[in-house]
Amino acid sequence: MANSEPTRGRAEARIDLTAIRENTARMRERAPSAALMAVVKADGYGHGMVPAARAALAGGATWLGTAFISEGLRLRQAGITARILSWLAVPGDDWAAAIQAAIDLSANAVWAIEEIAAAAAQAGVPARVHLKIDSGLGRAGTTPQEWPRVVDAALKAQADGLLQVVGLWSHFACADEPGHPSITRQLATFREAVEYAERAGVRPEVRHIANSPATLTLPEAHLDLIRAGITIYGLSPAPELGTARELGLRPAMTLAARLALVKRVPPGHGVSYGHRYVTDRNTTLALVPVGYADGVPRAAGDRCEVLLAGQRRAIRGRVAMDQFVVELGDDDAACGEEVLLFGPGDFGEPTADDWARALDTIAYEIVTRVGPRVPRVYLGAPQAEQASGIEVSR
Repeated sequence: MANSEPTRGRAEARIDLTAIRENTARMRERAPSAALMAVVKADGYGHGMVPAARAALAGGATWLGTAFISEGLRLRQAGITARILSWLAVPGDDWAAAIQAAIDLSANAVWAIEEIAAAAAQAGVPARVHLKIDSGLGRAGTTPQEWPRVVDAALKAQADGLLQVVGLWSHFACADEPGHPSITRQLATFREAVEYAERAGVRPEVRHIANSPATLTLPEAHLDLIRAGITIYGLSPAPELGTARELGLRPAMTLAARLALVKRVPPGHGVSYGHRYVTDRNTTLALVPVGYADGVPRAAGDRCEVLLAGQRRAIRGRVAMDQFVVELGDDDAACGEEVLLFGPGDFGEPTADDWARALDTIAYEIVTRVGPRVPRVYLGAPQAEQASGIEVSR
């Protein structure tokens, strides 16, 4: 979809909900025998959690994934009834509210099972629990050595009517690096953990380990459920797997702003804090009123480009809290003229992947850091969004 409408304020992030819907459908095609969980944590990777969730559900997702219970509760408060898994909690978290809201929970340790069971007793409703094993990522999940204790504790609470073990799961460390030796090791560890749990009496509804890159490259890991995150927002999980275009995905976010000032300066004119950049000739500078408080990386100065007046232009000097400077040379632009920081590339603008490469990071970080000072404007809303009263633009 061409995002051709001019920016209406200082800046805006245009979110193409049709792209999210179609990206979800494309990922669904990659794993036709598995259900699809759309991961909408971190405010939908910066795209807006509720609109992104509805668009993904319209594209064929039947589950939603969040990191925190509070995120799952926000989805319920918005009237979303799909299955939700929230997986990252701390002692004393609001387990009871999650259980009452029919949010599935993840347990990484015996203490979590004990707290979930106590909350279920308080709520008067059994909790739905997914047991997570650390198959080799070295992050969340119980170790293989502790797995029997966790399984036994969960089965005891299940026998007491306090929870149901509905899922067994894990997460890859290097699925975005095809051929990495850890991939086969993790799959083997996960299969062993599932076999142990099932021999002990667990009857899971879903077994899941495949994230976006595993969905793209490891059909043997699809199992009952895939968890698609960055790909539903139209970005590639890793350069090694191909560009978004090569993967049949469309970036959903376009970050745009309007020029606040255009001026001509002489040679030797320092630009922004520290004068890291000094002009070497008569040149035109343009001021873009977004900065690191809006999520534009401070390090983007002299490393990233934007699209302005029909061409890519270099950011000059340090990005400040609220603004940065672009150099136009002998070209001209008008105050209020639109600048595209990144988008799908329809007009020649950089993509989030381009910014990620320039900054030695990943596109996930580029889109999720776009802050709340930047309004989201939703384009191409599927019918579900139109019916829900979400503000859209055509």
